[in-house]
Amino acid sequence: MGSFAALGVAMILLRSVGSAAGWGFQFQSPIFVISVAWLLIMMALNLLGVFEFTLGRIGQDVTPRHGVWGDMLTGLLAVIVATPCTAPFMGAAIAAALSGPAWAGLVLFLAMGFGLASPYIAIATIPFLARHMPKPGAWMAVLKQALAFPLLGTAVWLFWVACVQRGAMILPVGLGGAVGLGLVAWLFGTTQRQAMIKGATPGVIIGRILALLVLVIAGASLARIDNGVASGGLVETKAEAGSVSYSPERLAGLREEGKPVFVDMTAAWCITCMVNERVALQTAPVQKAFKAQGVVYMKGDWTNRDETISAFLREHGRDGVPLYVYYAPHKDGKILPQILTVSGVLDAIR
Repeated sequence: MGSFAALGVAMILLRSVGSAAGWGFQFQSPIFVISVAWLLIMMALNLLGVFEFTLGRIGQDVTPRHGVWGDMLTGLLAVIVATPCTAPFMGAAIAAALSGPAWAGLVLFLAMGFGLASPYIAIATIPFLARHMPKPGAWMAVLKQALAFPLLGTAVWLFWVACVQRGAMILPVGLGGAVGLGLVAWLFGTTQRQAMIKGATPGVIIGRILALLVLVIAGASLARIDNGVASGGLVETKAEAGSVSYSPERLAGLREEGKPVFVDMTAAWCITCMVNERVALQTAPVQKAFKAQGVVYMKGDWTNRDETISAFLREHGRDGVPLYVYYAPHKDGKILPQILTVSGVLDAIR
């Protein structure tokens, strides 16, 4: 709830000074995307046993502990990574939170935080649920290691998002930093095990100094992403085959000509958007119907910050992607659900 409150305050403040921030806006920053990818890689290495989180001093305590701060960090990560995927289910609530009074918006953000926390609360407070949780055993170690691979897969997806934002030249920085962080984790884990046996020896101290040095170098490489030296600047959005890029002028011109237009507001970091494309918009029946009825398929890419797309979203009472609007000839736009089906799209364009 604290993380949602902080995110809500940040968005409300950005809106108050005229920023075009929307839900999931943090993923429009390649620095943020790469940083989260690195964080997930480090978490995966921790799950694989390369190193352990500890609260004790060198050689005294190498047993991982979970306390209030650890729980808060878990909640923070859940909020940061999950927010873009919640837009289809909370689009109306998010728009209301950012368009009404600040106090009402903050209450709505706190309610969303409580909803995300509710499964944890239920297990912690209902004895029946706690009793039916699986008993501790060796399976926990196997599951812990297995869970590292979904994290690594998510990191791969984030590197792809960064490529869409800044081009392929961002990969040497992103992947090079990931290798550096892997070296940090290995150095830290090695010295951690040595400290448990021998204490704070010179080798342990030197290893941790090297780990800190590599960590600083990896962090400094993020500046290259920010200033565009490694990235080559923003990637221009190109229309895919069978679609045209969104612009307000082009949309107005097509509507004035009486052509039907299907507007798809999407982003590379929006999983829901990509799923909708695969299961509905790119299917043969929908593509055939578009062609038969002369529907212009217009896409707006919100992967990077784009004020014109942000304005379009606000005009339609939304604050994040996906957004689908169908304009029949000489008629106002009809907003489609954020979870698409083939039949739903076909019914709309009929």
